[in-house]
Amino acid sequence: MTLSEQLQRFRSRKAFLVLSGAGVLLLAGGGLAFRRSAAPGVPTAEVRRGEFVDYVQVRGSIKALKSIQLIAPSVEGDLQIVKLPPTGTMVKKDEVVVQFDTSNLQRTLEQKQSDLKTATAEIERVRADARLSHEQRATDLQQASYNVERAKLDTSKNEILSDIEGAQTRLKLDDAEQKLKELQQKQVSGETSAGADIAGKKGKAEKARFDVHRTERQVASLSLRAPADGLVTIMPNFRAQNWMSGGSPPNFKPGDRAWGGAIVAELPDLSTVRISTRVDESDRGRIAAGQKAIVRIDAVPDKEFQAVVAEISPLAKVDYSSWPFTKNFDIVLEIQDADSRIRPGMSAGGRIVVNKVEDGVLVSAAAIFVRNGQSVAYVMHGSSFEERTVQVGRRGKDELLISSGLKPGEKVALQDPTQEKPKR
Repeated sequence: MTLSEQLQRFRSRKAFLVLSGAGVLLLAGGGLAFRRSAAPGVPTAEVRRGEFVDYVQVRGSIKALKSIQLIAPSVEGDLQIVKLPPTGTMVKKDEVVVQFDTSNLQRTLEQKQSDLKTATAEIERVRADARLSHEQRATDLQQASYNVERAKLDTSKNEILSDIEGAQTRLKLDDAEQKLKELQQKQVSGETSAGADIAGKKGKAEKARFDVHRTERQVASLSLRAPADGLVTIMPNFRAQNWMSGGSPPNFKPGDRAWGGAIVAELPDLSTVRISTRVDESDRGRIAAGQKAIVRIDAVPDKEFQAVVAEISPLAKVDYSSWPFTKNFDIVLEIQDADSRIRPGMSAGGRIVVNKVEDGVLVSAAAIFVRNGQSVAYVMHGSSFEERTVQVGRRGKDELLISSGLKPGEKVALQDPTQEKPKR
């Protein structure tokens, strides 16, 4: 190889090394950045400084911690609702809220009342017969006593009568005394029999009176009255046939048939309303009693309510409403703000604050991408984007707390600018 060829090879090799080194320095020089011309239409967001709040989104309904239940009575026969106000109706104390059909029991009551009248009349008849029998026995007893006295008077004349006549008068006296004893015994047995007969009739009358009072109570129980002023909440009818194919059971309505012990309506205590909701088991470890929440009630759209986590179920429950089945934990949120518009049964959504940093660098979660196992952001510089490695301190639903790599005021891409947009 000639000297000139050796010099040419050396120069080529040197140029290659210079160019390679320049490329390495270029990559290292922009914070190991990748620069690309800003593609038109790539949305951006500004990195800002502010309060980082991480929360768990929940959805539930308003329920009252305390309520008065109106329960269908346990009576024989059909329990058909004939009167029932809609949910949200205000009622006064002692006002009839639920009225069941009383026609069958009214007929039964009329029959029991007729039986009571018959039994009472029977007592009066037996007493009248007993009085007549008593008077007749008293007359017979008085006559027998008179006969005895007359026979005694006749026997006092035996000294002047013959032996035969004297014997006859003594026989008459014995007969009269025997008759008197029989009438006296008959008087006692008659009084006893009459008393027993009257007692038997009284027993029947008492039973008839008891049946009347019981039926009257049953008739009264078919009218469920409000024990206090309140707001009516109608409960679901779990025996309705039209919901078995899917969905939620409908509420009770006039014409429905209830069963003994069914909770037809409630009068909730509006001062104890709570939000009942559930969280997935993946979020359970992030929630603790006392954490603050922000609540919005669908029926009260103009206001946000402050709330706190009041109760957390210690055990998970299987949610069968979706497939695959998941396990959820019951959560109760206590509303801190009083509002007369809040009613049980209203739907509500809330955000439970599980983490908070007062001052931090925040960016939209859509602005962070993963490249080779690292979190990167594309920072806008003029007409190009710079790929920059960042450290994420904490993750929220919509925003991330950045530990390093970004500064407030910088703009970052919300879409990966290295990806070509598909042609239409």
